[in-house]
Amino acid sequence: MLSPLLPAGGSSEDWKGQRARLREQWQARLGRFPTAKVPLNLEIVTTEELSDHTRQYVRYQVEEGVLTDGYLLTPRDRSGRAPAVVVFHQTTKTQARQVAGLDDSNPELMQGVQLVRQGYVVLCPRCYIFAEGADYAGHVVAMQRRHSDWTGMARMTWDGIRAMDVLASLPNVDPDRIGGLGHSLGAKEVLYAAAFDERYKVAVFSEGGIGLRFSNWDAIWYLGAQINQPGFGLEHHQLMALIAPRGFLLLAGDSADGDRSWPFVESVLPVYRMSDAERSIGWLNHRAGHRYPPAAQEAAGAFLDAHLKR
Repeated sequence: MLSPLLPAGGSSEDWKGQRARLREQWQARLGRFPTAKVPLNLEIVTTEELSDHTRQYVRYQVEEGVLTDGYLLTPRDRSGRAPAVVVFHQTTKTQARQVAGLDDSNPELMQGVQLVRQGYVVLCPRCYIFAEGADYAGHVVAMQRRHSDWTGMARMTWDGIRAMDVLASLPNVDPDRIGGLGHSLGAKEVLYAAAFDERYKVAVFSEGGIGLRFSNWDAIWYLGAQINQPGFGLEHHQLMALIAPRGFLLLAGDSADGDRSWPFVESVLPVYRMSDAERSIGWLNHRAGHRYPPAAQEAAGAFLDAHLKR
């Protein structure tokens, strides 16, 4: 049973206060973000001109002396400021190279390529646990030497905020029309990024396991063992509500997510209705397993278009 977001008959003013409380509760569990941002120092390392888009390997700074990298995809022959999407990759050895199209072993999961062909500028950042030199847990331990209060998910969320900074800084991107999309690991990242950065106008969450018991959220690189301790008291419908009234689409496949995920969508409908934004919360169970099949691609593309191309 999900805890109610508001008491019966709660008003928009009630929700405003509850929203602030929920954000604070989650921030305390997640870890506090820096109060200031260092320059991105965005560097274009390589450029490839492909048939319908340009692919650039880029590096940028997320904290003082802490770099990350990824791929920037730009449509060919487009003028003016375009809508944009941060595409967070799934768990795979080829990390961001898969969504950016360098690993074409599974075309379903080349979401960055799919979206650049729809006219979006796309940033595909690498998740920090895929850096060289350690396993997933080892990268978290190294990060926590710098931020003793951070969970693994805090670093992923901060990286999602900085990825938004990259896209918003580009002269060919409309900063008011940027969204996020992720599958599996990437879905987890987009949920948190959109909850804590209101510049994400829409988020597509595919098979990430929306419930804290639906997936390995207790792994050290996510939220850790705290979620299994008595009194944790938080659940992800609250983060979905923090995203409201912005767009949120939950894609299920009867694997990490399925019909059991519907109550999460249902629980946030009252918050969306307060802003007459019921159409901005979406749901599809394609029942194709832990995949991103054509039905999911079509639904995600249409949902992003509805929120970013109008």
